[in-house]
Amino acid sequence: MSSSTAITNIATLVTNDPSLGDNSPLGLLQDAAVVIDGDRVVWTGESSKAPATDNRVDAGGRAVLPGFVDSHSHLVFAGDRTQEFNARMSGRAYSAGGIRTTVAATRAATDAELEANLTRYLAEALRQGTTTFETKSGYGLTTEDESRALRIAAGHTDEVTYLGAHIVSPDFADDPAGYVALVTGEMLDACAPYARWIDVFCEQGAFDGDQARAILTAGKARGLHPRIHANQLSYGPGVQLAVELDAASADHCTHLTDADVEALASGGTVATLLPGAEFSTRAEWPSARRLLDAGATVALSTDCNPGSSFTSSVPFCIALAVREMGMTPDEAVWSATAGGARALRRDDVGRLAPGARADLVLLDAPSHVHLAYRPGVPLVAGVWRRGVREV
Repeated sequence: MSSSTAITNIATLVTNDPSLGDNSPLGLLQDAAVVIDGDRVVWTGESSKAPATDNRVDAGGRAVLPGFVDSHSHLVFAGDRTQEFNARMSGRAYSAGGIRTTVAATRAATDAELEANLTRYLAEALRQGTTTFETKSGYGLTTEDESRALRIAAGHTDEVTYLGAHIVSPDFADDPAGYVALVTGEMLDACAPYARWIDVFCEQGAFDGDQARAILTAGKARGLHPRIHANQLSYGPGVQLAVELDAASADHCTHLTDADVEALASGGTVATLLPGAEFSTRAEWPSARRLLDAGATVALSTDCNPGSSFTSSVPFCIALAVREMGMTPDEAVWSATAGGARALRRDDVGRLAPGARADLVLLDAPSHVHLAYRPGVPLVAGVWRRGVREV
């Protein structure tokens, strides 16, 4: 038998349901309460009108928002790339080649070591308000190592992505076509049972448009839905391919033509922006403003990985997006919650309305705006996931 809890005396409640609040995309409610029963939200409204419940929590005039939905991460890996980061910050440019360093470390690690690393970063993310996360394979690049990465990830999230096509495996350096055949054949067969999604790094130095189309199409035939690393380091075919194949999201979206922006605005593909990557590589920032003004749906995610964005902090990414990518604080918070849910084609997370999953973040601040206003400050004072307080 489930118990009910009312969180009352909330200064600002972000519901992401315009009909519940002030008709803005965030659906803001002032002096509010939210009621949880079991793992679901069952009521929101004015604090003074909250129904009787088994338990009550006084928010103390602080803000509550949906748990962050981190829709792009690479958390099944071993080792780190401290030396590479240090060298890059001392003047060396970033390229896709550093992935090979992590591939070697990941192949050498035991299952237990990989899982311990994964759970460490998940706990780190949870403390910072992330309650739903996607994570990918991509650091094994053999049938055995990719499938074990996905098996380990599937023990911790439903949002598992097969990324055998991260780069061409070093074992196939002279035979990229042979590697594509492996990724779309034997490796796909071994990985599909553990994954919901298929992804490909469509970029110079990784996979071109034709290879990416073949890989994503093979995944779709096995019941995996496409997502794509698109237009990160250069202009390319990734965004157009994403929209053509009804990918849930095109991720990075740094180098976009007007036609790319128009395609994202007119299709069902979310543009997922990953400011931690630009921060960590000193690369050009993507323009969220350009996408939003065109009518595209934007998500914000961490891209947590050991090479190009070693942060698990969605609040940090929110602050970066506001400062460097032209987003308002409201837009950035929406993109890190409801936007992430859209990028995972989920309607049960990323919002706090009756029927939604009871994933909530309590901030030690009166407003969600403080996530951008007070960058780097650990503002997360409480986290509920599936109705259970975990932080």
